[in-house]
Amino acid sequence: MTNKLILASSSPRRQELLKQVKIPFIQRLPNIDESLVVTNDPVEKVRQLALRKGRAVSFESKNEIILSADTVVSHKQQIFEKPKNREDAVQMISALSGDIHEVFSGVMIRSQTEEVIFTVCTKVEFLPLSKEEIEWYTATEEPYDKAGAYGIQSIGAMFVKQIVGDYFNVVGLPLSRTVRELNRFSIY
Repeated sequence: MTNKLILASSSPRRQELLKQVKIPFIQRLPNIDESLVVTNDPVEKVRQLALRKGRAVSFESKNEIILSADTVVSHKQQIFEKPKNREDAVQMISALSGDIHEVFSGVMIRSQTEEVIFTVCTKVEFLPLSKEEIEWYTATEEPYDKAGAYGIQSIGAMFVKQIVGDYFNVVGLPLSRTVRELNRFSIY
């Protein structure tokens, strides 16, 4: 009996990344209140959210492996999650403009007998952006379902001067580390 991967996430980007590396999965959405995790430490934030999401999904058979994750942007000791509205998105992109920020992802993989949790950090440097560029970008739909109000895999790519670390972590799942950890659970 082979193990089946259960993705405990509603993120379309995480789904796309798993499909990109040909890992079959079943999606099962966790029902948690993310606002209950209150901390200014981005590592602790993503670890706790990944843990809660992964534990909120039940096993339906012995051969299931649950994968959950969360991603935030951290800039000058402030955590940027998904913007609440356009004003919030403008504030985030303006703060990131011409500066370096960090993207943190927490990932949890669990079976009925074992649990692994890890975090990955990627540094991202933005080019200086004009007020017009920020206004134009935040008028698109892209910023509103992404931590830090931008998508590096889409239009937001034109703001990025350079990255240090895992590109896929910025998209929403540190793919190479996740695949290696999934190997331990006989997935892939």
